[in-house]
Amino acid sequence: MKIGVVGAGLVGATAAYALVMQGIGREIILVDKNEKRAEAEADDIFHAVPFAEPMHVHEGTYKDLAGCQVVIMAAGVNQKPGETRLELLSRNAGVFREVIPLIIENAPNCVIVVATNPVDVMTHLTAQIAVEMGMPKHRVLGSGTTLDTARFRVLLSQRLGVDSYHIHAYVLGEHGDSEVLTWSIVGVGGIPLDAFLKRSGVALNEEGRQQIDHGVRHAAYHIIEGKGATYYGIGSALARIVDVITHDQRSIMTVCAPVDEVVGVQDVTISMPRMVQGSGVGDVLPVTLSEEETRKLGVSAGIVKSAIDSLKQK
Repeated sequence: MKIGVVGAGLVGATAAYALVMQGIGREIILVDKNEKRAEAEADDIFHAVPFAEPMHVHEGTYKDLAGCQVVIMAAGVNQKPGETRLELLSRNAGVFREVIPLIIENAPNCVIVVATNPVDVMTHLTAQIAVEMGMPKHRVLGSGTTLDTARFRVLLSQRLGVDSYHIHAYVLGEHGDSEVLTWSIVGVGGIPLDAFLKRSGVALNEEGRQQIDHGVRHAAYHIIEGKGATYYGIGSALARIVDVITHDQRSIMTVCAPVDEVVGVQDVTISMPRMVQGSGVGDVLPVTLSEEETRKLGVSAGIVKSAIDSLKQK
């Protein structure tokens, strides 16, 4: 299995490293405008192969993406401290209009996984370019709230004293400030959250829920303030998505992809629970949310839609 990573910055390189450590794929190609950076990262990661699984890691050009089953799109400008993801929009749109056609021209049968922020809008733009070039839009998806969902689950795990693997909880909507933590459908080992709390005697009041909400919603800002960028979490999330695609695992994940309508908002790209498989992304799985969560999801979709519309005007 051949996997491409376009953008050898912190996110792209960390994703490639996570792929190696987990033994996902057999050949990884790093492509970057800064060829020396791509070569250095590829060499450094390749030297870790003896401690993981057999695989070849090297730098390359867009032509070397030929035959890739998956291409991670991690190229773009970095998020500055205090800058929202949506403020990155105009700066990254130009990069995508140049790079996405090169990916599709050289790897027309791949699935493109977008990681660049603002990921919802960048995924929407990628899907538009893909369709214009004859690629089915189901072969384009973004990391969306995959990492936010993981943050939600791990913070719940810490509070409840239960392995996060057995906690089912979703973060939906924008990968950003308006994202929606869906408390009403949280389950622990197949038991609704409130029933688990009553049975276990664990306390999780409104203040505790707000603390978890803050921890999820503001995680990226906190990390960026401390060290300038986030990359370990999202690198691992990207590796997981690629693993699902390359092995056709048909996993339900909160990736982002274009949808015709969400809570009255037309033609928008946000994160919803969707089947991810070898061919790309499937339909949205219906979830029953509370009235307030539904309202918030509509607001979140509207925010992303406004950003998408502003992109069309540029």
